[in-house]
Amino acid sequence: MAEIITMPRLSDTMTEGVVAQWLKKVGDKISEGDILAEIETDKATMEFESFNEGTLLYIGLEEGATAPVDSLLAIIGEEGENIDDLIKEFKSAKIETPTETKPKAVAPTQKATTPKPATENKAVEKTPPVEVTTNSGGRIFISPLAKKLANEKGINIQTITGTGENGRIIKRDVEFYNPAVASSNTATVIPFVAQGEESFEDINNSQMRKVIARRLGESKFMAPHYYLNVEFDMENAMAFRKQFNSVPNTKISYNDIVVKATALALKQHPQVNSQWFEDRMRLNHHVHIGIAVAVPDGLLVPVVKFANEQTLQQIGATVKEMAGKARNKKLQPNEMEGSTFTISNLGMFGITDFTSIINQPNSAILSVGAIVEKPVVKDGQVVAGHTMKLTLACDHRTVDGATGALFLLTLKEFIQNPVTMLM
Repeated sequence: MAEIITMPRLSDTMTEGVVAQWLKKVGDKISEGDILAEIETDKATMEFESFNEGTLLYIGLEEGATAPVDSLLAIIGEEGENIDDLIKEFKSAKIETPTETKPKAVAPTQKATTPKPATENKAVEKTPPVEVTTNSGGRIFISPLAKKLANEKGINIQTITGTGENGRIIKRDVEFYNPAVASSNTATVIPFVAQGEESFEDINNSQMRKVIARRLGESKFMAPHYYLNVEFDMENAMAFRKQFNSVPNTKISYNDIVVKATALALKQHPQVNSQWFEDRMRLNHHVHIGIAVAVPDGLLVPVVKFANEQTLQQIGATVKEMAGKARNKKLQPNEMEGSTFTISNLGMFGITDFTSIINQPNSAILSVGAIVEKPVVKDGQVVAGHTMKLTLACDHRTVDGATGALFLLTLKEFIQNPVTMLM
């Protein structure tokens, strides 16, 4: 007997999905466990396997189509089976949305008569303008008073720009006449003739992009953000990394150092490692750090769980694996859930400092900039040094300014003295 396959809910926040690619076609034999299609959710593109056996009789959504969860995706049954009634029953069982009520026609109201504006309380030249014919055959309209003043001042009326009605020269144009401006106004201007052609491209928003936009909008406008900026001396961290990477088959990045240092600092400041809910605040005693990873459709945040308990090498390996999965759309929902804090690093792009939007329900996010060589003061002397700027965005509902500042002081101790992370 034919079975209906509906759009699955592949994550806890998924409300609709997109068929990225069908891996089977109508008429194919399907075994339990076969991958039917790739479904794009709000978090990743995931493989959807069949729990039924038989022949693929019907495909309800074309590739690229979007549909809500539980919509008709496909039908699997016996070869040659009639499924018309099954499709009709499924569609009729759907709750019809109420039709939009047309607004009632409204009788046109009589148009109100707009009163004429009152005349400004100032003198107005009402004498009919004098028409003057120039040597070039053009016509200049000028008021008699303006013409009289121009003659008295010896001004050529052809060089005067009129500001009156329809370009008429009036008294004030003569009184405020400036020969230098008039000369520049008479210069030949070559008009611009557009040669280009307007063009644009519309790109449909992916499910991931829609969800990212909604969540970031909610976070930015619901959570009262404030920002704390610091600049750390990176000389010791650079020497530490160089020595650490000199060991064969060992390589860590500055980001790995920041992640480890942040995790250790969060253990000492659980308020910054907290989460805000409408009816409570949760202080997390475990540290799961989300790492923001840029992908073509936006931003994914894989989670390094129990980051404070992992070694620098383990953190490096985990971040590298997660970032690769994110860029290849292979992250599973459970690999992006449960973060208690987030780090966003744009240093590799040369960005020195920036602010980030908090990944709710977390209470804070750390923005990490590039390491910059610059003059610094040490022991009263200006010398060459290396610094890195970090910005902590906090939710003021859970993290007060002093709390965030104390967290950054602890983070500073770990990053500027990285050997303490190994103790």
